[in-house]
Amino acid sequence: MKVKGLRWYIIALIAIATVINYIDRSAINILWPYIYKDFGIADVDSKNALALITTFFMIAYALGQTFTGKLMDAVGTRIGMTLSILGWSISIALHAFARSLASFNVFRFLLGFTEAGNWPGATKNNAEWFPAKERAIAQGIFGAGASLGSVVSAPIIALLYIAFGWKATFVLIAVLGFVWIIPWLIVNKSTPDKHPWITEEERQHILGGTAVVATEQPVAEIKVLTWKELLRYRSTWGLIMGRFFIDPVWWLFVTWLPTFLKEQFMFDIKQIGAFTWVPYLFAAIGSLAGGYHSSWQIKRGVYAEKARKNSIALGSAIMLLSLIAILYFLGNLKETPMFAMVLIGLTLFGFQFLIGNIQTLPSDYFNGKNVGTVAGMGGTAAVVGTLLTTWAVPIITKTSYVSFFVLAAVLVPLAWVSVKYITSKKINN
Repeated sequence: MKVKGLRWYIIALIAIATVINYIDRSAINILWPYIYKDFGIADVDSKNALALITTFFMIAYALGQTFTGKLMDAVGTRIGMTLSILGWSISIALHAFARSLASFNVFRFLLGFTEAGNWPGATKNNAEWFPAKERAIAQGIFGAGASLGSVVSAPIIALLYIAFGWKATFVLIAVLGFVWIIPWLIVNKSTPDKHPWITEEERQHILGGTAVVATEQPVAEIKVLTWKELLRYRSTWGLIMGRFFIDPVWWLFVTWLPTFLKEQFMFDIKQIGAFTWVPYLFAAIGSLAGGYHSSWQIKRGVYAEKARKNSIALGSAIMLLSLIAILYFLGNLKETPMFAMVLIGLTLFGFQFLIGNIQTLPSDYFNGKNVGTVAGMGGTAAVVGTLLTTWAVPIITKTSYVSFFVLAAVLVPLAWVSVKYITSKKINN
């Protein structure tokens, strides 16, 4: 049996895994404003408690990014992604058995460590299955899965919570991951060079493109570099710093948007479900648009890494202008919550427009079995930056959310400067 366009089925499954990933991780942020009293936590302590839970998740996520990056390079994405989603599905189901803040922290740690594999796994998968000119589109589809997961998570989780309560909600969303493993193992039998279902035309399209832009030496001769060796390269540091500064902006909204809406607009769980999907719809569109934008440039003759940087610059500009607009109108947004959602949506549109291109850069700068490792290192740096902002939010939002949006606006140009000056020299490793 031969399947035309097999690589698109593979990336579709990756995108679906990412949707599930975001449904699982978003559940606590959506439910927390309405369940923290079940654990004896006072109103004044609720944000600090959520920050603590998020801290355990993000520390594990940081460790998991680096570990699973190595895992994906060692065992391949077929087995690596299976282990990752199996782990996080078990972890999210365990949330139903939480009896205290301490047990929530343990289960969030397990969830963060296992969910981390989705990102280096997707980046490595795209490097294997797509030539350079298509990788940003593939990464955009993958990134759209993150946004789509955030779009559907709020209404799904709100409905499950209303119908079954918070414990059953965690168990029911865990089922999605177990179901996903079945088609993944059936469809993703092997890499493109050995897959029995791939057409010869598609094999040549993928491997021919890889041979031109990624490596001039046989795969067997590619050296697997250690973390210490990779840190000697300017490209590695540019990627690390770019992720360190930009990812916290996304997480500011993923973690705190439901709390912001409850505190600023007095939303109940039904209104959270009705409104919070809007910004992530913008984000999903931005992810696809960012992938298309850089791929369109490459087709017009622009070098891959320059095309990605151009798209990153445009996404940064959109983010910064949107955040400035939020700060300007912040005092009046209580009367116009949908306008607030649109401005936040434009911010997340810009983020997803650029982040897929940043995540694609490891495959532009590094060869073969080092792509997943570099992607994982960038992911770890992203988590470190996110932890710092997570700890800051309960302090800077005691009186208003002005500092919250100022912090986001400052981080954007810092990320752009980091990525702008990444060396454009290919690392022959």
